[in-house]
Amino acid sequence: MIASSSFSSTLQLSFIPDSIPSSPRFPPSGQHQLQIRFLAPPKKLDRMELMKRLGIGCFAANRIKREVKTEKDSGGEDLFVDSSAAEKPDHLVVMVNGIIGSSADWKYAAEQFVKKFPEKVLVHRSESNCATLTFDGVDMMGERLADEVLSVVENRSGLKKISFVAHSLGGLVARYAVGKLYEQKTGEANSPSKAKSGEIAGLEPMNFITFATPHLGSRGHRQFPILCGLPFLERTASQTAHLAAGRTGKHLFLVDNDDGNLPLLIRMATDSFNFKFISALNAFKRRVAYANVNFDYMVGWRTSSIRRPHELPKPNLLATDPNYPHIVYVENGNVDSGCCKSSSTVVKDENTDLEEEMLHGLGQLSWERVDVSFHNSKQRYVAHNTIQVKTYWLHSDGKDVVFHMMDHFCL
Repeated sequence: MIASSSFSSTLQLSFIPDSIPSSPRFPPSGQHQLQIRFLAPPKKLDRMELMKRLGIGCFAANRIKREVKTEKDSGGEDLFVDSSAAEKPDHLVVMVNGIIGSSADWKYAAEQFVKKFPEKVLVHRSESNCATLTFDGVDMMGERLADEVLSVVENRSGLKKISFVAHSLGGLVARYAVGKLYEQKTGEANSPSKAKSGEIAGLEPMNFITFATPHLGSRGHRQFPILCGLPFLERTASQTAHLAAGRTGKHLFLVDNDDGNLPLLIRMATDSFNFKFISALNAFKRRVAYANVNFDYMVGWRTSSIRRPHELPKPNLLATDPNYPHIVYVENGNVDSGCCKSSSTVVKDENTDLEEEMLHGLGQLSWERVDVSFHNSKQRYVAHNTIQVKTYWLHSDGKDVVFHMMDHFCL
């Protein structure tokens, strides 16, 4: 008979037959006890632990664990893979924030970049123009960005290529900076076949990408959508922009005339002044403009995609790509755009269309235009920031746009 006070790992047998011989393994009669111990069931391994023990998948023995490392450097943050590999990334990707922004605005995209191209890119999130410093004007911000880039290039060895990824106002700042950093190789200034071989900060220019950037300024009709296209409000905004955004406001609404010069954005669409802005852009292998079709209350569709009204895609042409649900139209530019001809822009009278002047200058280059729409998204009302995934929990629907940029990135 088996007697037990409780269910445990040990059971005692109170009756043992006399026929069992006495041995050291069996106590004398009357003291016979047989202990039966039940082994605990083996611990159930979850899937990840099992893969780790077997050395398969992402835990394979021949795979090095990579971690994204962030370092403060030259007024910004550098992101790269902390690896013992001797080969260092040779492609510098500079990310530039928009108005009242900071380097944190590009946190999500920067991390995805480094994870996708761990041995190829060094991502630098610029911080020389943050918060209220973005009110100082496009030119002053461009100067600071250019100095920051030169400092990064000087402190990081092995860099050979450079790309810019900018959001909103940051696109204009980046355009100014590359104009200052542009260097035409000696003996090639007058050679049409070598027009695209210039360098930016001594590096080979690869991608120049903007997200919701007001390339044509904010002065034109519906270029600043929050004003609802009302002429009275648009005129008032032009006259009072400097009160809200300082010199930057003047530049965006084309009302600056420093030292009697043309508005800065007009000058930035030419090569005829201090810097060769157009030649600098032309040196990049790709120029891409991502633009919100709707629900962007800060930057209009035309100014961010560098188009005239009749050049905008018709609604029936907009279609959703299943791989990128918020990309609705892609206009591929001719990458080999040929020689960039410099032009002198002269405003003869007050009736000259300033917007057309900029379209003419920037139109000398080929642009890849990517139209984005969040009309079915709950985050559509913050489309201006969703397009770059500024804050993941609030703008996460824009991640397919970020992936689209990376999938087409020229390394």
